[in-house]
Amino acid sequence: MWQPPPPPPGPPARPQLRRSRTDKILGGVSGGLAEYSGIDALLWRVGFVALTLAGGTGVIVYLLLWLLMPAGPPAYGTPAEQRAKAPAGPRSPVPGLTIAALLIVVGILALIGRFSSWDLGPRGFIGAALLVVGLGLVAAAFTGGRTARGGLITLGVVLSVVLATVSTLPWNGVRGGVGDRTFRPATEAQVRDVYRGGLGDMTVDLTRVDVSRLAGPITTRVDHGVGDLKIVLPRDADVQLGVESGLGSVDLLGQGPLNGGFFPGNGPGSWVDDGNPEFDIIVTNGAGDVEVSRG
Repeated sequence: MWQPPPPPPGPPARPQLRRSRTDKILGGVSGGLAEYSGIDALLWRVGFVALTLAGGTGVIVYLLLWLLMPAGPPAYGTPAEQRAKAPAGPRSPVPGLTIAALLIVVGILALIGRFSSWDLGPRGFIGAALLVVGLGLVAAAFTGGRTARGGLITLGVVLSVVLATVSTLPWNGVRGGVGDRTFRPATEAQVRDVYRGGLGDMTVDLTRVDVSRLAGPITTRVDHGVGDLKIVLPRDADVQLGVESGLGSVDLLGQGPLNGGFFPGNGPGSWVDDGNPEFDIIVTNGAGDVEVSRG
């Protein structure tokens, strides 16, 4: 008797998003994302490290995933046996190429910001990374297979959350490149109207400026993005401070988390008698600790 041919097999069942018990270094988050998306766990770890270097967001995202992702089922047998039981389906090259392109683009932008005057700021870096991931999703749509798209969608969601977070911080147009920066003006004329920092720690050391013969206060603004900010003042100088900070602690001359105020000098040649500040400084910091001290 004639029987109809069996229907073609459907797509393989998609694994649940769980932390891996076999491929883990710290919690198994990257291993679980690799099993779910098909993107190698090493690339996920590199991505978390890159986000951490870009202001600490990688640590926050990793901890959130660690808390939200349930642990995978207990593993039995040796690692070799476990790998042998895993379905050996073809993997699309699109996710790996997308992650590689993302790191290359971010690296190029960092070099441009470091050695030129063209700076994108934190939102520019994250936006460029999100654009690369979007292009990877477009390419994955033409290659087929949900495995090629799942990890990129997850990465795109993470980048979108990070972009939305940094967009709410008081950046005020901060554009200062990537890397630690130190400024040490020696005279009143060398003090800039604005000091800008992007990603990395920043120090503005004003201790070498002679304030004994000023015709008026030195006014400057310090705009910083992500990283710790330190401003060092001469011991004798009175200072008027105004601080706007997003994430991180604020310590103004050892007086705790204030938003600003007038701080008289405490050295042997203090000019507090005239009641006028030698420095008038406005500080804006997106994420990181702010410390104002005396040399």
